[in-house]
Formats: sequence, C-alpha cells, structure tokens
Amino acid sequence: MDEAAVIERFFRHLGAVRTDVVLGVGDDAALLRPQPGFDLALTTDSLVENVHFLPGSPPRSLGHRALAVNLSDLAAMGATPAWALLSLTLPHADGDWLGEFAIGLGRLAREQGVALVGGNLSSGPLNVTVQIAGQVPANTALRRSGARQTDEVWVSGTLGDAARGRMAASGEPAASSAADDVHSSWLRARFEYPTPRVALGEALRGVASACIDLSDGLLADLPRLAAASGCGAVLEVDRLPLSEALAAAAGEQAWQGALLGGEDYELCFTAPATAAPALAAIGARCGVGLTRCGWLLPSGGLELRRAGAVIQFSHSPFGHFAP
Repeated sequence: MDEAAVIERFFRHLGAVRTDVVLGVGDDAALLRPQPGFDLALTTDSLVENVHFLPGSPPRSLGHRALAVNLSDLAAMGATPAWALLSLTLPHADGDWLGEFAIGLGRLAREQGVALVGGNLSSGPLNVTVQIAGQVPANTALRRSGARQTDEVWVSGTLGDAARGRMAASGEPAASSAADDVHSSWLRARFEYPTPRVALGEALRGVASACIDLSDGLLADLPRLAAASGCGAVLEVDRLPLSEALAAAAGEQAWQGALLGGEDYELCFTAPATAAPALAAIGARCGVGLTRCGWLLPSGGLELRRAGAVIQFSHSPFGHFAP
C-alpha cells in the first residue's frame, strides 16, 4: 500500500466525529473552530521502540498508549480533549499491523471525543508521535505552579503497576509464583492499556491547587510540582496506594515500585486540607480512588518518611538522559 491508500483505509475517519472540525484528514492542514471563551491546551508525546515499548509489542496496545499518554497530559491541566494529529513512521505498510493499531487508537479516541484531524506517514524505524489539543475554560487550567505551603499531596489510582507490567511484557517474571499469573496479566494490562484520568482532571478544576501526571514516577514527578510552586514536599511512603496485584507480585518491595515506577499515568495533585470532603465526592463520581499521601513544605526538596521516621532512599528517579 502507498501512503494515500494507508490514510484512506485506516485513518481518514478514525476517532470521534466533531462539529468543530471544519477540515480534517486529507488536506495540507486541518481547520478547527475552538469554542469562544476557552484556552487551548496543546501537548505532544512519542513512543519510541526499545525506549517506551519492546519490539513485537501488540499494535493495538501501541495505538491506545500513543493517545493515552497525551490524554494524560491534558488531564493534568484539567482540559477536555478534542483533536489529535498522528505522525507514524513504519518499516513497512503491514495491513494487519495497521488495522490493529487503528483499532486501539480509534477506540480510545471515540471514548474521549477526540477527532483525528491529520498527521504524517513515513518509512523508517517504528516510531509513533501524537500531538493532541484540548480546551479548558479561560483561566481555569490546572498548573504545576499553583500549590501553596501546607497543601496536602494526593494521588489517583494505584502506583507502580505499569513498571511491573512492563516486566511481564518483556518476559521477565513479574509475579513471585506461577499461581500469580492472573496478577501478571492484570499488571501487563496496566502497562499496555493505561487509563488517562481525563474526567478526574476536569473535576479537579477549582478544587486542586496544582497537578501533574505521573509519567516518570512519583519520585521524579512530585519534586517537579513542588519546585514549580516554590515548595518542598513530605511523602509518607506507607500511604502510597498499592494494587492487590503489585502487593502480591512485589511483596515487601511494593512500596519502592510505587515510588519509582513510571508510566502509570495517574494524577498527582495538591489541595488544601479543607478540600478533603470535596475530593472524596469527586473520586466517587469519577470512579477512581484518591489517596492523601503527603504535604508540602515552605521550602526544600523531597523528604521521605516511613513509619513516621525520615528515611534515606538511594535510588535515582527515571530520566531520559540520566547516566
């Protein structure tokens, strides 16, 4: 198949149908009509083979993840997703692979009301890049820099699952025994099909003071939020939310996985103590658990506490260019 045939067969009508798309896939650029009184939120992310996914990874998963990681960035801003561009580099145009990839991306796009409005196809090493745009009522977007001294630190969902699931996807034993195969399968799904917390991000507008999505792990991302707000942070590792599957698979080391593991795409946010009742209602309405696991300080870095005592933790957080 040539480029035009691939676009026509797999991508021209992918995703949601939106009335604010004046011109979509098939021209030199898309024409969009944002709502008046809204700010645009734009983000982009890439999935690179041998960095974000392994050779031979299920293409349906790659389509889902390519969109999900970008949706998570919009969720952290409290934005509602709307339009996406796809840049896809392929070693060759395999119809079966493309069909599965399109299913994964298209299904999530329709669930979240996202229209695919354009992009680019090229031959080369496998690489998937999505750019996504969303809308948020003017001057209401969540930011990393809005936290205040003594605000509490919260996280959504459970942490550390995706990193353990990546082990299962790579063929490493993710669980402690063969009896835990069901846990390995669940953890692998958490890695391959993350759930972007879009509805939660929208609900946190006006309640949370700052927010960041957990792509690189809590140990890396919480200090970024705190520093952007001119604060330090205390994190109680005993309070980190752990899934039953991770606890069964990792045992006593599960809390370390929750601290270090990336690619969960949960939200970490701050709020004043008085917001706790509102957050309980938001969590229930959005169907996701919210856990208070620390608080901010006027200054300093990240302080870890376990059983009430300050602990030293020698592991370094993830960084793309870390030695």
